[in-house]
Amino acid sequence: MGKPVVHFEVYGRNAAALRDFYANAFDWEIHADNPMNYGLIHTNAEGKGIEGGIAEGDPRVNVVIEVPDLEVALAHIESLGGKTITPITEIPGMVTFAEFADPEGNVLGVAKAE
Repeated sequence: MGKPVVHFEVYGRNAAALRDFYANAFDWEIHADNPMNYGLIHTNAEGKGIEGGIAEGDPRVNVVIEVPDLEVALAHIESLGGKTITPITEIPGMVTFAEFADPEGNVLGVAKAE
């Protein structure tokens, strides 16, 4: 069974400015009215593509891959030369995820399939 990319994230030092930039550049709705001030992106693409988020942090882009079991996925990733960067973390009511670096240092996310 394949493991789909289910979410993307854009990080930057000024998340509010990034939210404004992407909302205007692509006509996206971005809502950050949550305790983490995380900008949830609604692309309004009528079922095409994936939704994402904008967050404060060092500039980078992250893709998130859905897996059935985070512990199994991270163990397999590490056996292939990857490294866990963010341990399994639950955001209640939203997502359980982790982040890893591939052998070249690219950081990606994995999220538990619901």
